[in-house]
Amino acid sequence: MYLRTTKRKNKDGSVVKYYQLAHNKRNPETGKPVANIIHSFGKTDELDRDHLVRLCRSIARVCGLKVTDPIAEDSSTTGLPSFPKDLKLTGTQTLRTALVIEALWKRLGIGQIFRDICKSKKLKVPYERAIFAMVANRLTNPDSKLGLWERWLSKVYILSCRFLKLEQIYGAMELLYDYMEEVEEQIFFQTANLLNLEVDLISYDTTTASFSIDYEDPFRAFGHSKEGT
Repeated sequence: MYLRTTKRKNKDGSVVKYYQLAHNKRNPETGKPVANIIHSFGKTDELDRDHLVRLCRSIARVCGLKVTDPIAEDSSTTGLPSFPKDLKLTGTQTLRTALVIEALWKRLGIGQIFRDICKSKKLKVPYERAIFAMVANRLTNPDSKLGLWERWLSKVYILSCRFLKLEQIYGAMELLYDYMEEVEEQIFFQTANLLNLEVDLISYDTTTASFSIDYEDPFRAFGHSKEGT
C-alpha cells in the first residue's frame, strides 16, 4: 500500500495533481501489477494536510512508532498558549447555543414571567429553569423529558440547570399547562412592545377550518379553502 500521485493536463496547459491511497494487485490475465485505488485525497493544492497527518499517526500507533510533525512543533514555539502534555480530556459540553437561547429567554422576559408565577404561588422549586431546559432542548436536539434529563443536560453547559431533578421537569409541565393562557398573553405583549409594533390582526394557519367573507378589505381577500371548495 502506498500514496500514489496522478496528473491531469487541462486544455489551457495547466497540470492538476491528485493524491490517492492505492495498492497493487496482479492482473490474473496479464500477470502484471495494476494499481487498485482505495481512497482519493483530492487535488494536491486542496489537500487536507491534517487528514493525512491523522492517518499517519493512526498507522504509526499500530506499528509502535511516533510521528513528529515539524510544522506543528514550529507553531508551538511561537509564544501561543498550549495545554500541558499530561492533560487528559474527560468530556466536552456545548456552550454557544445555550448562551444564545438564554439571552433570548431574558430579552423576551419569559424567565421573569415564570419566576413571578412561582413567587405568587410560593413555589421554591426551580420550575422556570426546568421549562427553560425543555425549550432549549427543543430548539437544539429535541428529546423526551426523560432523555433531556438523562442525556442532554450533561452535554450542554447550563450551570443553573445542572441539578434539576426529573420530577421537577414533569412538575414544570403541569405548571406550564395551568398558566398557559397567562404566559402566552404576557409573551405576546412583551414581544409586541419589544418590537414596537401596533398589533391590529393576528393571522394563524388552520388545517380543516375555513372562513367566508362578503367583501374584501385591507386585511382579507377572496381565495380558496383548504378543502378545495
